[in-house]
Amino acid sequence: MNDDAPPRRIWLCADDYGMAEGVNRAIRDLISRGRLNATSVMVVGAAIGRTEVAALQEVAASSPRCAIGLHATLTAPFRPLTMYFRPLDGGLFLPFPKLLRAGLLRRLDPGLIEDELSAQFAAFKELFGRAPDFVDGHQHAQLFPQVRDAFLRAVKEAAPTAWVRQGGRLQPLARRLGAPKALVLDVLSAQFRKRATASGLAFNPAFAGAYDFSKAFDFGELMGDFLDGLPDSGLVMCHPGFVDETLESLDPLTTQRESEHAFLAGDRFPTLLAANKVTLG
Repeated sequence: MNDDAPPRRIWLCADDYGMAEGVNRAIRDLISRGRLNATSVMVVGAAIGRTEVAALQEVAASSPRCAIGLHATLTAPFRPLTMYFRPLDGGLFLPFPKLLRAGLLRRLDPGLIEDELSAQFAAFKELFGRAPDFVDGHQHAQLFPQVRDAFLRAVKEAAPTAWVRQGGRLQPLARRLGAPKALVLDVLSAQFRKRATASGLAFNPAFAGAYDFSKAFDFGELMGDFLDGLPDSGLVMCHPGFVDETLESLDPLTTQRESEHAFLAGDRFPTLLAANKVTLG
């Protein structure tokens, strides 16, 4: 590492604000500590409303600038805002493997997806009084075939100055092959970047943060790997939260969220950032 090089300024984004009150509290706590500089809001979540939005706006305003984005949601166990959205599974969005499969088989209706995303943009604007700073997707659905074109059209219409999240990495091939989940995101993101460029939309140059949530990991060690080689303006995704009944009913990612919060709130994290010459810009 070049000791004379300026610090790399990255985005550390907490996903899922609005999913559950415990998730919201953890994210606000980290913003207040200056340990996050972005969060994406799920407007179809179980814990989103005027009170939760006001609390986020207040803490973001009192800390170094924190970007607030839309966490576009198209997968179960959440429900669409548009009454005519299809396909559904028991009144809910499809689980993400089914949505990805349907996109690969060209069985989705991009017009319905674009209408649903437009409704989510309108809900965000109603809550926050403005368009989002950036837009990403729950379970990376914005990268899926057919979804990505509808997603980019909706962003271009509702938030043309927002940047969008791509999920590709800038690492040697040997390292990328060792992480199957991240490799899938690399493949999906290649076409997404081409289409975003053609649409005139900005995106993060590199991405990190994907790991196997079913296994026990030291999140500090994972974060060190995420930061290694991440370029200026690169993005690390995280999912801090406190476990509550709502979270347990909606998402399998529970105790790992508390582990992420504990590391990001603790003393090891700023030390790790300094050792890697990284700052949250």
